Amino acid sequence: MIDSGFETKSVRMELLLLVTFQAPVGDVDRIMQAVVAIAPLTMGKYDSNAYQSAHGIERYRPLEGAAAGAEAELRRRPGTVEVSFELPDDQALAARIVEAIFQAHSYQEPVIRIQPILASRSKGLDDRSNPNRWWNTTGDWKKAAPPVREDA
Repeated sequence: MIDSGFETKSVRMELLLLVTFQAPVGDVDRIMQAVVAIAPLTMGKYDSNAYQSAHGIERYRPLEGAAAGAEAELRRRPGTVEVSFELPDDQALAARIVEAIFQAHSYQEPVIRIQPILASRSKGLDDRSNPNRWWNTTGDWKKAAPPVREDA
């Protein structure tokens, strides 16, 4: 069981909460604005840190009492993504974030999960000479990223 962190020469492994939600891609910016208004999602010298999966297909069937009304056929909704981010291990903060996601989400029953995890945090050592770092390569990180297609 994960109950404490540990350190290596370069990294601290910290006990955090992994928050994951599923949403139509069109909801994500609105939801994340609500989240970041409460917690900046800071990781080292970066903020607004989150991961968004590629588009997938959500499957569900509304039952009696659902806002859509009961349906016999299974629905398949393309364009659904999963977003995840890390929070400090703080139940009161997690509760505020869950409420913000719920209020900004378009679903009657949003899928929101929270898991305890160990996550890495750099100690910020001077590694300017590390040949594996993006700033020491000739990779395409300096080029403008292509726009993300919402319909892909």
